[in-house]
Amino acid sequence: MVGELEFERPVLELKKKIAELKEFTKSTDVDLSSEIEKLEERLEKLEKEIYENIKPWNRVQIARHPNRPTTLEYISHLFTDFFECHGDRCYGDDEAIVGGIAKFHGLPVTVIGHQRGKDTKENIRRNFGMPHPEGYRKALRLMKQAEKFKRPIICLIDTKGAYPGKAAEERGQSEAIARNLFEMASLRVPVICIVIGEGGSGGALALGVGNHIHMLENSTYSVISPEGAAALLWKDASQAKRAAETMKITAPDLKELGIIDEIIPEVKGGAHKDVKKQSEYIDQILIKSLKELVKMSDEELVDHRYKKFKAIGEYSFATEYVEVN
Repeated sequence: MVGELEFERPVLELKKKIAELKEFTKSTDVDLSSEIEKLEERLEKLEKEIYENIKPWNRVQIARHPNRPTTLEYISHLFTDFFECHGDRCYGDDEAIVGGIAKFHGLPVTVIGHQRGKDTKENIRRNFGMPHPEGYRKALRLMKQAEKFKRPIICLIDTKGAYPGKAAEERGQSEAIARNLFEMASLRVPVICIVIGEGGSGGALALGVGNHIHMLENSTYSVISPEGAAALLWKDASQAKRAAETMKITAPDLKELGIIDEIIPEVKGGAHKDVKKQSEYIDQILIKSLKELVKMSDEELVDHRYKKFKAIGEYSFATEYVEVN
C-alpha cells in the first residue's frame, strides 16, 4: 500500500480483512455479521492502542508522509480569495515558498508557507520544499507589505531545511535567513506560525518568529534531523530512531518545554487521512489566536514577541551554601 507506515500495518491489515469479509457477505448468502462485529471491536481497541501511544520516530514518519497535506492544500481549505505573489525583486521566484494575500473569515491576511511536491516532478520543481535565499527574501517582501497594510501574517512551516547547495550560499543563504529572523522580531502586525509537517533547522526558523507558534500533533520542529543528529553523535545515521527519542522534537515535548503555544490535534492516523477535517482543527486555532492578537497595539505585539522568545530556555537554580570549618 502506498504510504503505508510500518507501525500502523496491523491496523491496515485488520481493516483490509474486515473489508474482504464485508465484500464476501455481499456476494454470497453467508452471514458473517458477528465475525465482522468482533473484528471491528478489535480494530477500535487496536487503533486506540497504536494512535494514542505514538512514539517520536513514528511521528517523524507521519510528518514525512508523502501524502501529508501541503501549504497550498491548507490554503485552499482555510482561506478565500487567495492571490499568490511571486519573486523577491532581487533575483527570481523560488517555488519552494509560496505566499500571497487572502481572506480568513472575511479578514484580509498574508499567508506564507513552505511548499513541497506530491510527486517526483513537482518535488523537483519545488526543490523538495527546501528554499533558496530568494524564497526567504520573497517571504520577507510579503511580510513587510503586510505590515504596511496592517494585515496579520500566517506562516505555515514544512521543510527539511534551507537548501544547502553552492548556488544558495553564493546568493547569501545565511544572510537571508538571519535577515528574516531580525525583521520578523519587529513586525508591527500579528504573526502566527504553524508547523504543519517537518520544521527543520534555520530553514524553518526563517518563517518561525511569531507571536503564537502552533504545531500539528504529529509534526516535528528541531535544529537538525534525527539522521543528522545520529551521524554527529554516534557516527551512524541508522541510529535516527534512537536520536528522535532523545531530541525532544515532537509537539508534546515542545509544548512541555514552552517553545510552542498550542498542539493542534490531528485526525486519527495523521493529517493525510482527512485534509478537510484537519483544516477545521487548524481553523479553530487560527480564530482563537487572531481574536487574542488583533486586540493588541503595534507596540504590544512587538513586546509580546520579544518576551515570548526571551522566555524560551529560561531556567532557575538554587545555590546551596556549604559551611566549611
